[in-house]
Amino acid sequence: MSREILPVSPGEQADAQAAPARAPTRAELLQELGDAARANQRATDVIDDLVAQLLGINRTDGRCLDILDQHGRVSAGELARESGLTSGAVTAVLDRLERAGYVQRVADPSDRRRVLAELTDRAREVGWELFGPLVELAGPVVERYSDQELQLLTEFQRLSREIQERHAELLRARLEPA
Repeated sequence: MSREILPVSPGEQADAQAAPARAPTRAELLQELGDAARANQRATDVIDDLVAQLLGINRTDGRCLDILDQHGRVSAGELARESGLTSGAVTAVLDRLERAGYVQRVADPSDRRRVLAELTDRAREVGWELFGPLVELAGPVVERYSDQELQLLTEFQRLSREIQERHAELLRARLEPA
């Protein structure tokens, strides 16, 4: 919660210090959580924009690189499902990323007719160059949390993602012609 800082007289300051701090209400806590989540999303968007610019790609291509980094080798169909793109759009993404040297297509070892996409060593190197400092900055922060707290934070992130995905379905339905 952001509060405006106003000048106070010495008497008011003594009164404020003597009074016990009031615990925030649940509604205030939920508002603060929502505000923090929104601010975090904006900060993430800034990072995503900057990384895409530094890589010379667009945000959609960057999102697909992130999926490949997280999931490893995937088919174009799997990438389409994960990214929410059409198969044609994924083909265009993979073509651009392959030309940029960030993705390579490889034959599926279990089905030679099927092609998989994976990150190149160059993509991993540049990714670490750009995101390594973020990992280093986060290290001391996450060290403050117990394993149990980290499990709670992980569960919250997972549930938040599921809520976002369900909301995206509702928004997509509004885009469909009636």
